[in-house]
Amino acid sequence: MTRRELRKHVFTLLFCCEFYEKNEINQQKELYLDNPEVHLSEEQAEHISARVDLVLEKKEEIDELVNNVSENWKTDRMGKVELSLIRLGCYEMKYDDDIPTAVAINEAVELAKIYGSQEAGAFVNGVLAKLV
Repeated sequence: MTRRELRKHVFTLLFCCEFYEKNEINQQKELYLDNPEVHLSEEQAEHISARVDLVLEKKEEIDELVNNVSENWKTDRMGKVELSLIRLGCYEMKYDDDIPTAVAINEAVELAKIYGSQEAGAFVNGVLAKLV
């Protein structure tokens, strides 16, 4: 499985987390990762789950960073697709030394183009670029 495919699964789970209470997130992760239609090895599922946990641990810090650079669009007003991708991209930029900033931004933008509105890619790019 490619890094992009793994990232897509992380994004999907982060997006799903927006609809559940904090105490339900682990159960939702298990349901997703154990779904036979998702086709994940145990190692891939562990990687995805760990990455989701890391992003969620930094969620408040990430939201504060994003709110400091976003003009007129604070995190509580953003679409859930865009917000999930911005959080993932910001995490990769600020806390993961293995992922170059340009790659983190590009990957978030590409996923936004697939899963977001027509303007989602530009919006995600604009916010993440301000965090550099």
